[in-house]
Amino acid sequence: MIEYPTAHARERPDHPAVIDVRDGTTLTYGGLEERSRAVAHVLWGWGLRPGDHVALAMTNRVEFFEFCWAAHRIGLYYTAVNTHLAPDEARFIVNDCGARVLLVDSSSPELADALESGVDGVSRRIALGSPLAGHEDYEALASAATGPLPHEGEGEKMLYTSGTTGTPKGVARPLTDGEPGTAPSLERRPPGSVFVIRPLMLGMGFDENTVLMNPAPLYHSAPLGYGFGVHRLGGTVLISGRFDAEQCLESMQRHRATHGLFVPTHFVRMLRVPDRERYDLSSLVTAAHGAAPCPPAVKREMIDWWGPVLVEYYAGTEGAGMTMLDSHQWLEHPGSVGRPVSGGVHIVDESTGQERPTGETGTVYFSGGVAFRYHGDDAKTAGAYGPHGWSTLGDIGHLDADGYLYLSDRKSFTVISGGVNIYPQEAENVLIGHPLVGDVAAFGIPDPELGEVLIAVVEPVQGAALGPDPGAEILTWCAERLSRQKCPRRIEFRDRLPRADNGKLYKRILRDEYATENRPDW
Repeated sequence: MIEYPTAHARERPDHPAVIDVRDGTTLTYGGLEERSRAVAHVLWGWGLRPGDHVALAMTNRVEFFEFCWAAHRIGLYYTAVNTHLAPDEARFIVNDCGARVLLVDSSSPELADALESGVDGVSRRIALGSPLAGHEDYEALASAATGPLPHEGEGEKMLYTSGTTGTPKGVARPLTDGEPGTAPSLERRPPGSVFVIRPLMLGMGFDENTVLMNPAPLYHSAPLGYGFGVHRLGGTVLISGRFDAEQCLESMQRHRATHGLFVPTHFVRMLRVPDRERYDLSSLVTAAHGAAPCPPAVKREMIDWWGPVLVEYYAGTEGAGMTMLDSHQWLEHPGSVGRPVSGGVHIVDESTGQERPTGETGTVYFSGGVAFRYHGDDAKTAGAYGPHGWSTLGDIGHLDADGYLYLSDRKSFTVISGGVNIYPQEAENVLIGHPLVGDVAAFGIPDPELGEVLIAVVEPVQGAALGPDPGAEILTWCAERLSRQKCPRRIEFRDRLPRADNGKLYKRILRDEYATENRPDW
């Protein structure tokens, strides 16, 4: 039996379930139980039943967990909307998911205004914070006294892919049958669900005394999923706003964080904090990271600083499969993202549909995972599956003799230059180590002679003094560490790259811009 937070509310009502490190706002387990139950009563009273959809468009706040737990405990699908989306993108997601109820956050007024219209399927609206016309007041709903719910079950998040390679799609996974906490049958257990993640979390030392530093936006899959997992166990989740490296380190020290959930850009920024060694992080048991490739040089430096507490995972919102490895395994297999923790990993030659031998590169497929679908897009769903029934996230990689997976890049970003496959991630892993480079994106653009050539766009380290020709300096540095064929032809500079808060880079935006007829004169 996997408990709701109800059990912890009964046993430790005053124990913090969520702390906002920015101002100390704390939601206890007693508060989480009472307020999520109150909101669940409202949703049920409005006629929502298991399998129906609700959506929320809000920043990181303790109420985020209240609303999601309310929807979850009565068997609903809940879709969290990225608060940085353009109005049309946000409206698309609310419409596409079929939300009947929408919660908006008045601290994001532009998004709240954008969702005032164009979402005709929404029949009930709730506002958190300042009153909004036509919206119920969230605080009033969450503060109402309630008794037992008429129904309790297990809902499911339906989040949208980041859209780094195309239009975002909702990932729909089957709802769990049975009473709350009852695990579904094996064939219905998504690898990304709590019923699979929980054993992994226990293996990483999560328990009722866990304090998880969870700085990424909760509208992403891993931060929300790990938060739920901590609440199942009775621990504490630390949240914050836009990532601030010094605030994160200070909060981990102050709250004696035992665990962390990060992305590689967090590591890069923390490594560049002056006098970083002054922070006492000795309470750390495990620091998990994923969502984007971690350059080996960055990871090695993090292990040297924090010790062998890093655990890397490779997975997707789809939950088709997962690989994982700890620091000791990574040091023996540097650059790997681990071995499968559920199902199997296969490297497939797309031209033949057959598996490739050990060490050879191909498309990464997972077997043994639960079937998922992209909501409302049968063609995209079918495209994610191969002839063997295995599914792919669209990444390229290879396996070594010990079964460890190494990723080269996404299939859609592979550059074919003069008939040779070039994987931009290889160049990015090298370039990020240059002292002037704060962030980098490498990608291909059309070339009349070679078909495509590789270029790189660099976000300089904040405050860095660029010389007269920093691009040439970086290219020379790259060529000393990587074959010239794999190095970009040119370096461009930008103040900021289009990277999501979960660490994923919207490389497609850059590639499309530089591929237009108005691209810079090379």
